[in-house]
Amino acid sequence: MSAWLCSCRSSFGFPSGNTVPDAGAPGVINPGTRKEALAAGCVTRPTFTAWCNSHLRKAGTQIENIEEDFRDGLKLMLLLEVISGERLAKPERGKMRVHKISNVNKALDFIASKGVKLVSIGAEEIVDGNAKMTLGMIWTIILRFAIQDISVEGTVYACWHAACSDPIGAHDLYEVHFNSVSLLCSLSWKDGLGFCALIHRHRPELIDYGKLRKDDPMTNLNTAFDVAEKYLDIPKMLDAEDIVGTARPDEKAIMTYVSSFYHAFSGAQKAETAANRICKVLAVNQENEQLMEDYEKLASDLLEWIRRTIPWLENRMPENTMQAMQQKLEDFRDYRRLHKPPKVQEKCQLEINFNTLQTKLRLSNRPAFMPSEGKMVSGAEKGYEEWLLNEIRRLERLDHLAEKFRQKAAIHEAWTEGKEEMLQKRDYETASLSEIKALLKKHEAFESDLAAHQDRVEQIAAIAQELNELDYYDSPSVNARCQRICDQWDALGALTQKRSEALQRTEKLLETIDQLYLEFAKRAAPFNNWMEGAMEDLQDTFIVHTIEEIQGLSTAHEQFKATLPEADKERQAILGIHNEIAKIVQTYHVNMAGTNPYTTINPQEINAKWDKVRQLVPQRDQALIEEHARQQNNERLRRQFANQANVIGPWIQTKMEEIGRISIEMHGTLEDQLTHLRQYEKSIVNYKPKIDQLEGDHQLIQEALIFDNKHTNYTMEHIRVGWEQLLTTIARTINEIENQILTRDAKGISQEQLNEFRASFNHFDRVSTHSRGGRGGRGGRGSGENEFSRIMSIVDPNRMGIVTFQAFIDFMSRETADTDTADQVMASFKVLAGDKNYILADELRRELPPDQAEYCIARMAPYTGPDGVPGALDYMSFSTALYGESDL
Repeated sequence: MSAWLCSCRSSFGFPSGNTVPDAGAPGVINPGTRKEALAAGCVTRPTFTAWCNSHLRKAGTQIENIEEDFRDGLKLMLLLEVISGERLAKPERGKMRVHKISNVNKALDFIASKGVKLVSIGAEEIVDGNAKMTLGMIWTIILRFAIQDISVEGTVYACWHAACSDPIGAHDLYEVHFNSVSLLCSLSWKDGLGFCALIHRHRPELIDYGKLRKDDPMTNLNTAFDVAEKYLDIPKMLDAEDIVGTARPDEKAIMTYVSSFYHAFSGAQKAETAANRICKVLAVNQENEQLMEDYEKLASDLLEWIRRTIPWLENRMPENTMQAMQQKLEDFRDYRRLHKPPKVQEKCQLEINFNTLQTKLRLSNRPAFMPSEGKMVSGAEKGYEEWLLNEIRRLERLDHLAEKFRQKAAIHEAWTEGKEEMLQKRDYETASLSEIKALLKKHEAFESDLAAHQDRVEQIAAIAQELNELDYYDSPSVNARCQRICDQWDALGALTQKRSEALQRTEKLLETIDQLYLEFAKRAAPFNNWMEGAMEDLQDTFIVHTIEEIQGLSTAHEQFKATLPEADKERQAILGIHNEIAKIVQTYHVNMAGTNPYTTINPQEINAKWDKVRQLVPQRDQALIEEHARQQNNERLRRQFANQANVIGPWIQTKMEEIGRISIEMHGTLEDQLTHLRQYEKSIVNYKPKIDQLEGDHQLIQEALIFDNKHTNYTMEHIRVGWEQLLTTIARTINEIENQILTRDAKGISQEQLNEFRASFNHFDRVSTHSRGGRGGRGGRGSGENEFSRIMSIVDPNRMGIVTFQAFIDFMSRETADTDTADQVMASFKVLAGDKNYILADELRRELPPDQAEYCIARMAPYTGPDGVPGALDYMSFSTALYGESDL
């Protein structure tokens, strides 16, 4: 029981304790006593009505007649629920007297459960509308729920002292000894200066106390009442005329009204504390949201570049020519040298920003940030480069085959020219016997020649088939030409067979044939075919990629040259046959037309082709020498690249190992470690010119169409990936130290503690590969292993099997962190809302800075509870969202 309430009870004749006394005390309804205080209730009734309505309006209702509106007990029970914050028993909704008495009894029982013994107040009197009993009951409720917890030192004395200490001299006017609350009520509040001083003490901007006059109580009282109603949400419970016009103001009305000031100012102090906490939480949330927006924008730009680049890398539409495919390869080289490296650096910076943001979220007890996912282009790059090189090889092969097809087709077409006309001649019909035999022998020689050309036709068809299988872009024209050759070949075969049959039919009529011509023709035809094949081989183009391959061609060429003496002997033997024919003709005076009737090959043609072969041999020698020189230069390029790659590759691996060792064995302060790592990063960046030089050598190799290198296991792609990983690793290590500095400064961790954390972490890292059986202690799978599992669930929540030093620091220091929780923020909002389950926009704007008030209003969802009002906002879900996974 507070001191002030005890003083009140003593002054009015109440005994101490929570029992409402017998007749004679205010608030105890016993007819026939204290008639001057309770008979009419002319001052108390409006005051009590206003006090009840100040609470009932929170439930969306009010009363007009205090003794009538409480008769059914429904609003009485609702009033008790609002002021106590507790639920009463379910009311009876019937209109019968028994239902009303039941409801009033439930209300009286609830009052009694709070330690107040009601005397002479029964449910029947309340239901009957007994004004005295009803007012006494309301006074009892006010004493218990509004005045009991107020002390003289805490409220009334402080309020009066505020008036006494006012600069205008109120102290001299109202210095009294507070032995009597009656005296306090009659002297402290009657002139209105006490009410004004009370408001001025807590809200000095609302009243200009220096302009008030003691001799103008009406103005003072109305000023205080109007300001309280307008700015403090305290309804007007008194009329200035009732106070000024009576010698002794109604004590209960004064006490009821003053208690409302106490609760209003007490709530304001709670609201200020709650508002400060909310402002702090919202400021952290706004800063984190800005960091998230900045991260998403940078990530969006990088992902947009990736989305544009990947379709280009995944495009496998081949070109028809070597020139077009080589341009694609050059475009890809520009992409790797010029366009990709800056994006790799952007990705590294994005990871650093992400790590910093996550550290700040952990320090403010916020959930981890989950950004949009993307993908990089590394996988598409390798496939694209391999596809380009394979296409270039394919087109190179196609160009070689197409040229070979054209050469063989041209030779064959030249040979077949006029053959159909020759086979269709009917000259045998008018020829002599000797001419017929000559024609027959000539035809046999032609058949031999035709058979010799069969291989070339088959080669032409095979090359055309291979061009089709390799998807040569000009396959239609190749197929058409090949078809013409094959059709003509079939026609030649049919015509040959037809002419042979015709000659054989007349052979019986012909007996004379010149054997020497026939022999010449038989030997000249294959020799001529050999020379044509030799010329074709000597002019054939070749593709080699190694010195061994060109040496093989050179060896084969030398072997061919070794056969030339034997071929020359055959040539001279064939020419000897021709000379023998001439000698016979001259000797026997044979009448000849001057040409061999069995073949179109003559000595001049044989000599001309032989001279051509002799000319092509040194040309072939020169081509082989030049190709040998080119392959030697390619070998030099291979060795030049390998010498550098075999140094750079191990250097990158060594640096990666050194960074790993530095990240474990760091000494000195975090700032010293950061300076050392940045110097180390600078030394790595200074190595970039060697990488660029190797890129230049790699480009020379690609331009020379070199596809393998047996002198090194390192490719340019290996070096690029290693270099990018090295730059990313040192940047991440530096960022880890920067985040440790953020954690240290935010949590107040000393350098000695950080050193201990590092030593413990390194020890844990060294023993992490040992058997986990020892972690459980001597009890086996007991409390030790359970504790280890609990710790691992905190530092490695995703069960990745990896514990970072940052996570280790967070765990070691999290118990001492001073962070806010969702429950604390929710409780603060409830204070601002006046204990309601919802809050209004005006209340947020009144209690919070403008920007943070609007921030809350924009993000709070509408309140959907049954006790809501229009415009009600759900501060509970908002508080939970600040610390949970949501879009806030």
